[in-house]
Amino acid sequence: MFEQIKHNLETIEGIESYPVTALIIFFVFFVGLAFWVFSYKKDKIEEMSQIPLND
Repeated sequence: MFEQIKHNLETIEGIESYPVTALIIFFVFFVGLAFWVFSYKKDKIEEMSQIPLND
Protein backbone atom coordinates (compact mmCIF):
# COMPACT_ATOMS: atom_id res chain seq x y z
CA MET A 1 0.00 0.00 0.00
CA PHE A 2 2.77 2.43 0.92
CA GLU A 3 4.59 1.64 -2.30
CA GLN A 4 1.54 2.76 -4.28
CA ILE A 5 1.27 5.99 -2.28
CA LYS A 6 5.01 6.62 -2.67
CA HIS A 7 4.76 6.02 -6.41
CA ASN A 8 1.81 8.40 -6.73
CA LEU A 9 3.58 11.14 -4.78
CA GLU A 10 6.74 10.75 -6.86
CA THR A 11 4.83 11.27 -10.10
CA ILE A 12 3.15 14.56 -9.07
CA GLU A 13 5.04 17.55 -10.40
CA GLY A 14 5.83 20.30 -7.92
CA ILE A 15 5.04 18.15 -4.86
CA GLU A 16 8.48 18.78 -3.31
CA SER A 17 7.49 22.34 -2.39
CA TYR A 18 4.70 21.26 -0.03
CA PRO A 19 6.88 19.84 2.78
CA VAL A 20 9.12 22.92 2.68
CA THR A 21 6.09 25.22 2.77
CA ALA A 22 4.56 23.29 5.67
CA LEU A 23 7.83 23.42 7.59
CA ILE A 24 8.11 27.17 7.13
CA ILE A 25 4.48 27.75 8.19
CA PHE A 26 4.83 25.65 11.36
CA PHE A 27 8.22 27.17 12.20
CA VAL A 28 6.88 30.72 11.87
CA PHE A 29 3.80 29.80 13.92
CA PHE A 30 5.77 28.29 16.81
CA VAL A 31 8.37 31.08 16.84
CA GLY A 32 5.53 33.62 16.91
CA LEU A 33 3.79 31.69 19.68
CA ALA A 34 7.00 31.51 21.72
CA PHE A 35 7.56 35.24 21.23
CA TRP A 36 3.99 35.97 22.36
CA VAL A 37 4.29 33.74 25.44
CA PHE A 38 7.63 35.16 26.58
CA SER A 39 6.62 38.77 25.97
CA TYR A 40 3.32 38.50 27.87
CA LYS A 41 3.18 40.73 30.94
CA LYS A 42 3.75 38.92 34.23
CA ASP A 43 1.04 40.87 36.07
CA LYS A 44 -1.54 39.84 33.46
CA ILE A 45 -0.51 36.18 33.86
CA GLU A 46 -0.84 36.50 37.64
CA GLU A 47 -4.28 38.10 37.24
CA MET A 48 -5.49 35.32 34.93
CA SER A 49 -4.11 32.61 37.24
CA GLN A 50 -6.31 33.94 40.06
CA ILE A 51 -9.56 33.81 38.05
CA PRO A 52 -10.51 30.21 39.05
CA LEU A 53 -10.02 31.07 42.72
CA ASN A 54 -12.25 34.16 42.65
CA ASP A 55 -15.85 33.41 43.57
